[in-house]
This record gives sequence, C-alpha cells and structure tokens, in this order.
Amino acid sequence: MSELEKLNDADLVMMRRVLEAADSLAAEGVHPFAAMLVDGDGNVVMEQGNAYLPDQDMTGHAERVLMTRASKTWRPDYLAKCTMYVSAEPCCMCAGAAYWAGLGRLVYGLSEHQLKMITGNHPENPTLDLPCRQVFASGQREVEVIGPVLEREAAKVHETFWQNHGV
Repeated sequence: MSELEKLNDADLVMMRRVLEAADSLAAEGVHPFAAMLVDGDGNVVMEQGNAYLPDQDMTGHAERVLMTRASKTWRPDYLAKCTMYVSAEPCCMCAGAAYWAGLGRLVYGLSEHQLKMITGNHPENPTLDLPCRQVFASGQREVEVIGPVLEREAAKVHETFWQNHGV
C-alpha cells in the first residue's frame, strides 16, 4: 500500500482544516504555518499557529510549539496514537520535537523542498531542504509520515504570503 493510499476521508478533512487555518494566519499577516493534533479517536485535541510574532522567535514554528505543548500535557504513549496535521512539512527542528514528544503519525501539505523553492533565503524563513522522513529515519522508533498531501492547495497561501513579504 502506498503512503497516499493510507489516507482516509478524515485525513483529508483535517488537512483542509489545517490549510484553512494557515490561510487565516496569512490574512492576519502571520507566517502561514498551522498545526493540529488529533487523538486516536479522531478528536482535535490541540491546535497551533506560527509563533514567530510578536517577539520574532525564529524557533516559534507551529509544529515545534504544538509538540512542546503536547509533550507537557501528555506522555509519549498517548502521543504515539495521535496524528499531527501540518500545512507544511516539518523542518528538522520540528521533526525532532515531534520525535522526542512521541508522535506516532504525521500528515503534511507542502513539502519542505517546495517551500524552499517559494521562500528562497527569506530572512524570516531560511528553509532547510531536509525531509522530515530523513530526520525520523535517524531515530530509534518509527513515525508514520504521509505527504505531501493537497500540495498545490498548500503552496498557494505561501506563494501569495511570501511574495507580499519581500520574496
């Protein structure tokens, strides 16, 4: 079974919801990265937008902040049954946070490679072109990764946002 065949209708609903959140962030002038944590029963248990503003925190990526919050709330055995849906593929910092928190499954929209093609070397987002699969493969436990999913839709918000913010 290919990874995209592992997607179900609920996955697509959640991906569209996280992409809508990214669109909303962009409309507010916030970096358009959104993350959502869903438990094993399909309930959204936590959401997070990019936290770069207001303090210009370069580590305030939505996925990293979400995983830090989740790790403080639940133990790894609970998070192993959860899926994190993200508008863009986690960078190596965010993938590391997901790994250390104990996340079991990840579904992402825009690939890190495509994000780098869109943002270039923007000072607010000097994207690393390092697939999260490579980060997870370096670990001692498996994290299921599905993506890119709805990549064209996920790219649109970034193309508009970064073009309007100096790319």
